[in-house]
Amino acid sequence: MGAAQSTSEEVRELVGKTGFSSDQIEQLHRRFKQLSGDQPTIRNLRKGPSGLADEINFEDFLTIMAYFQPIDVTMDEEQVQLCRKEKLRFLFHMYDSDSDGRITLEEYRNVVEELLSGNPHIEKESARSIADGAMMEAASVCVGQMEPDQVYEGITFDDFLKIWQGIDIETKMHIRFLNMETMALCH
Repeated sequence: MGAAQSTSEEVRELVGKTGFSSDQIEQLHRRFKQLSGDQPTIRNLRKGPSGLADEINFEDFLTIMAYFQPIDVTMDEEQVQLCRKEKLRFLFHMYDSDSDGRITLEEYRNVVEELLSGNPHIEKESARSIADGAMMEAASVCVGQMEPDQVYEGITFDDFLKIWQGIDIETKMHIRFLNMETMALCH
């Protein structure tokens, strides 16, 4: 966010673009500055030739965080379903690192290994087994009983929607904003 004069205009644009309030944008800006070490970008989010950004600026950060907004209680069922689908599309693209429209076993293994890499009690081979088991479960949900020589090519977005059917993504994929009194109690 730039100089004081243009800041309010920038904030208004970001409010319209993301749906966050100006107070929420200020809170997220403070968090962004913490994460970036007071730099204009956060670097090295994901390595590899996937075409994903190696760094994001504050506006990119807000756009990503907007996917994690809670469902607005004033939305009708159609709007809720659209919001749910967009959250799931965002999540799908996090796994589909080569953007070919399919989450392969290798892509899924990479994500699981990355997520579990901080746990010293889970070895890489265990993470691979977890990913393999989850992919087999996905295949059974999406394809049904497979023949012994049949190869499961990976999870398409439609498969991904089937897998998440009946799971309340809205309560699992959202952010909460704590007010300053609540934050003071946490310290």
